[in-house]
Amino acid sequence: MTMDLFSQLPNEPWVEELAPGALVLHHFVSEQAPSLLAEVAAITAVAPFRHLITPGGYRMSVAMSNCGSVGWVSDARGYRYSPIDPLTDMRWPAMPESFMALAVSAARQAGFLHFQPNACLINRYDVGAKLSLHQDKDELDLRQPIVSISLGLPAVFQFGGASREAKCQKVLLSEGDVVVWGGPSRLNYHGILPVKAGFSPRAGAYRINLTFRYTGRAEKL
Repeated sequence: MTMDLFSQLPNEPWVEELAPGALVLHHFVSEQAPSLLAEVAAITAVAPFRHLITPGGYRMSVAMSNCGSVGWVSDARGYRYSPIDPLTDMRWPAMPESFMALAVSAARQAGFLHFQPNACLINRYDVGAKLSLHQDKDELDLRQPIVSISLGLPAVFQFGGASREAKCQKVLLSEGDVVVWGGPSRLNYHGILPVKAGFSPRAGAYRINLTFRYTGRAEKL
């Protein structure tokens, strides 16, 4: 259900449907943005942002960290989830309760009533950074949705279909917007176009993205 844009108040929440099981909740967490960014700063003081290397040897343009019982990592051995941060050799910081509450609430808004994420990927986009079209398929339980929160600079989100060649929708995501996809759209290709120069009062020259997942992975060392 997309509201009439001409009747919308600034920053008033509204919902945009992308595909069955895929919604954009515009302005869903706008009021919580300052506290979310403060939590990100605390997490990345312990588990710093870093540019991961893909299995093919490429340096990712997006800097990242994690919180939760497991975190997503990449190196020559492949993409995977690990309970240990390879940079610090320590467990990832715990997921803040505020993160969990907002992720669960957003999933419920999209009809996914039993989402309990155990991993939050924290991505930092410099100007020009992008995320090529890909599927989120490193999780063992694909019945659970993906919940993605945008903070800082705006960016254009691409949401395609079951193949890389499928036509993509392009959606401008601003601070406070949340994208949720699962069910028949769980493995749809998606990505972020290069972030344009700008300035965010709270995030500076960066876009910050929080991506919540239930991995289905064992969390023992």
